[in-house]
Amino acid sequence: MPRGGANRKPTAAGRQYFELVRQGLKGAAAARQVGVSTSCGSKWFIEAGSMIIPDVSISPRFLTQDDRIAIADGLRAGKPPTAIAAAIGKSTSTVYREIARGKKDDGSYDPWWAQNQALLRRQRPKTEKIRDHAPLRSVVREKIDEKWSPQQISRYLRRQYPDEPQMHACAETIYRGLFAGLLGRRQGRLRTGRTRRKKQRRGVPSPNKIKNMTLICDRPAIVNERSRPGDWEGDLIIGRGQRSAIGTMVDRATRFVRLIHLPDGWKAGSMRDALTTQTADLPATVRRTLTWDQGRELVLHEEIEQLTGFQIYFCDPHSPWQRGTNENTNGLLRQYFPKGSDLAVHDIRNLRDVTRQLNDRPRMALGDRTPKETMQDWGIALQ
Repeated sequence: MPRGGANRKPTAAGRQYFELVRQGLKGAAAARQVGVSTSCGSKWFIEAGSMIIPDVSISPRFLTQDDRIAIADGLRAGKPPTAIAAAIGKSTSTVYREIARGKKDDGSYDPWWAQNQALLRRQRPKTEKIRDHAPLRSVVREKIDEKWSPQQISRYLRRQYPDEPQMHACAETIYRGLFAGLLGRRQGRLRTGRTRRKKQRRGVPSPNKIKNMTLICDRPAIVNERSRPGDWEGDLIIGRGQRSAIGTMVDRATRFVRLIHLPDGWKAGSMRDALTTQTADLPATVRRTLTWDQGRELVLHEEIEQLTGFQIYFCDPHSPWQRGTNENTNGLLRQYFPKGSDLAVHDIRNLRDVTRQLNDRPRMALGDRTPKETMQDWGIALQ
């Protein structure tokens, strides 16, 4: 008989037991209904750290009890977090964070205990940490005035006050404090200029009209290694009133940037022509793959592939992190092309000047070498 004897039931029994308890059944009655002893049910209950019942519905974008059970089953089966994330339809980083936060002191991951801890963390009302602690608020406000980002401030606090948890604050806490007006005026305090939380569009994505797309899941694995130049990520930055745009491309390995001038707009035909002519000077060795979002501007992707030699791959809907290098680069470009400005005033000479500055700027990800130097390490000289 396996360890635990007859009371060792599959995960489904535990799920049913806790569902019955949440519905109001006594522990003994719930145990009988799922076919285990009262002591087995009690053991489950104690290991879960009692039972928290949410008083409001929780958005499906958060991990559910079933998701946590699937994570626990995957860990017992020896599956890597990437495989578990794919099975439950969440990002790999979400699963990594959940495993780290949901572990008990002995290192084990119990899905019901993890679910209860998540519900406890969500309990409200809570006083904002920045509102409640004047010394923390003072330090954060000082760094905000010096144009530090919330992420930089959060890391600084942990370095400067390693043994004072009351002086620690994550970036989200700082954002919330700023948007709530706890850190003085909001206008102009963030690099993006935002003064309130940006609304997120969530829900079921509409079917895309782009035919014959090759999705990012079919992209060669070597692209993820960043071990060669020629694998690019691309997107558009849009100007005021969505009347102008600039195409952006960045090489994943070298961070080399190429800007695409779009004087005739970014409809499919114009985008095809601009990409074809403005990447023609790139050697064939650096025209391997191009990863784009599912924007309508690349409807003619098959023609672009034939004309340029790029193999084009499309990200999943609403998944900008799948081309994170490009997202980061677009943020840097907003220093030159602010949001809400008219991008049509920038001619191709201006774009080349911005490209030169970015490619001659040292990057921490490259060991403080520049993208141009890194590209030259591969024997490729680009302007």
